Amino acid sequence: MAKAARWAMMGAMMGAMTTDLLTLVQWLSPAFPTGAFAYAHGLEVAMSTGLRSPAHLTRWIADVLEHGAGRTDALLLAQGLRADADHAALDDLACAMAPSRERLAETLAQGAAFARTVGAISGRPLPARALPVAVAEASAMLDLAPAVVIGLYLHGFAANLASIATRFVPLGQTAGQQIVADLHPLIDRVATWAAAADLSHLGSFSLGADMASMAHETLDVRLFKT
Repeated sequence: MAKAARWAMMGAMMGAMTTDLLTLVQWLSPAFPTGAFAYAHGLEVAMSTGLRSPAHLTRWIADVLEHGAGRTDALLLAQGLRADADHAALDDLACAMAPSRERLAETLAQGAAFARTVGAISGRPLPARALPVAVAEASAMLDLAPAVVIGLYLHGFAANLASIATRFVPLGQTAGQQIVADLHPLIDRVATWAAAADLSHLGSFSLGADMASMAHETLDVRLFKT
């Protein structure tokens, strides 16, 4: 009976963790109404100037994940998952880290939509914040390891950019999915690093992506908001 009780307890625990994981997957899926499909994160400018091959697009997204907004968001998300997190202060920091007006609008608009929808379906009101901070504040209710939360967040970010490239270039569906698959090891590495890092490591060095987001503000013909 003792063994059966232990198995029953473990089964219940696994069921709860699976529910939490499924909840996070729902929140970070392309179908979740944050409007992510409308934001190219500067990639539209790069593609307009000739960055169109799968290899170049993979490298671009990888650089953003490892050195740019992906790295910054991962670290802010990790800090927001801490029990003693000051989400208001992290929100101010996230806004300060935005390198352009459009990128600031991107993270604020998506964060507000995310908080609004999670609040509506969970019954827990959440304030509008920059996207990584909004995700952190909502995810605090889930029993998941920080690296898992960060990894799924970065995967959603990368998959959205690959989807944008698929529509703009256009790439074939297989090529777009190959880009995401090739980024899996990097996503895992950045998520693991961010989960163990602190704010002294905050910073980015992705000048091409940042300059592209600034140039997008004056792009004559635009399909995306950033």
